[in-house]
Amino acid sequence: MIAFYTLTTPGRADRTVAVTLAGDNSWRVDVPGGAHGGAVDITMSAGPDGKVYQCALPSRGWPGNQCVRVGDREHTVPSKVDPRVQHPFTDWLDVLIDRRAALSVAPAAQLGGARGACFSLELTAASLVAPIDAGIYCFDPDGTLTALVAGFGRLTLASAPAPAPPTVPLPGPVVPGAALSTTAPPPPPTPSVSPSG
Repeated sequence: MIAFYTLTTPGRADRTVAVTLAGDNSWRVDVPGGAHGGAVDITMSAGPDGKVYQCALPSRGWPGNQCVRVGDREHTVPSKVDPRVQHPFTDWLDVLIDRRAALSVAPAAQLGGARGACFSLELTAASLVAPIDAGIYCFDPDGTLTALVAGFGRLTLASAPAPAPPTVPLPGPVVPGAALSTTAPPPPPTPSVSPSG
């Protein structure tokens, strides 16, 4: 599937998130302004082997493409580098279809601008570690996510999905080093003024 979603978050202009889910289980979710407090565009991406990467894209706050490994099927992405927008299309899907998951699901009122059936998901007391964000999730009959309201904001399907490509390559080379934080980096220290003698 290739689809575009409008991401709405408090205090920021709406952004368009591109989602690509390939036939070989590789995927890519482009998040404009997803790092450094909105200054750097990023992609969260994974290959068919399940290794997850954060890739910085050329933007006003970053000069070029590069990818850093941040997780895999056994190791979750650290919260400080995780924009969370990719989860509804990747690992949260497994939780939604798991009848043993500690979730309470109930029909919900239609979200404005969304189509399909909407459901309210709440975590139950048995859930010590939240496997998914509580919120409102809306789906077409074919299972396509059409809208959701969760902890990171609201996603609304903005275009009809296109067929899935065979695979999704990483948008840049893998490099050593740390991934970019979702929050803005601290300002550089101000130079101290030495007293004149």
